[in-house]
Formats: sequence, C-alpha cells, structure tokens
Amino acid sequence: MTKIKTLDDLRKLRDSLRTEMNIRENSEHPDRVVQIRVAMATCGISSGAKETMDFFVSELKKRQINAVVTQTGCMSYCYAEPTVEVILPGQQPVVFGHVDTGKADEIIESYIKKGELIDGIIPVNHRDVEQDNRRI
Repeated sequence: MTKIKTLDDLRKLRDSLRTEMNIRENSEHPDRVVQIRVAMATCGISSGAKETMDFFVSELKKRQINAVVTQTGCMSYCYAEPTVEVILPGQQPVVFGHVDTGKADEIIESYIKKGELIDGIIPVNHRDVEQDNRRI
C-alpha cells in the first residue's frame, strides 16, 4: 500500500476506492446501468476485440458514463468480429458487428448517450429459426 503524505494523495486514494466500489455495486445490479459485452473468443481477439474492449473501458470512464464492460465467449457471429452486445437499462440487447475503436466511439456517442440506432447492428435471426422448427 502506498503511503499517504499529502491531502492530494488522500483524494486520489478516495477517488480510486469510489471507482472500485461503483464497479462492484454496478456488477451486482447490472440492470441499472449500461452493459457492454465484448466477444473475446479466438476469432474476436484476432480481429481486434481486445483493443475495442480497452477503448470502451477507458472512454466510458473518461466520459463518466455509468457502465459495466465485460468479456464473453463466442456469439456465433465470426464473420462480423469484433462483435459487441450493448444493453441499455430497460431495453433489449443490441449486437453490433465489425466494432473497431471508431465504431465503438459512435456507439458511445449515438446509441448509449442518445439512444439513436446506428449502422452495424446484427439482426436477430435465431427466433426465426426456432419458429421454423416448430412448424416441422
């Protein structure tokens, strides 16, 4: 543990601990905050998902947006990696494909901050497959 020598050191420690506590509290109640899941399977990592995830973590913190960023396994959209699922409080998940840092910035500014849908959404098609199977 670092020694606290000045009032500024104490403030930095306080801010750091507050951030850690907020992350813990948010992870216990994820439905109250923006949730971002970055697919980090082999195909996602090789397509740049690590950089995308790092960008989300740093930019959301910098812009003071209350969010939880986690990694997940394969979302089965290998053709569109890196893929990112975003869940706004009280809304259905939206999956975006080909998310580099530029697209991540657009997701933050347009979708997360303003609720505006943007290009790059992967349409949900698993419901159609399930419905087709019921007809058989």
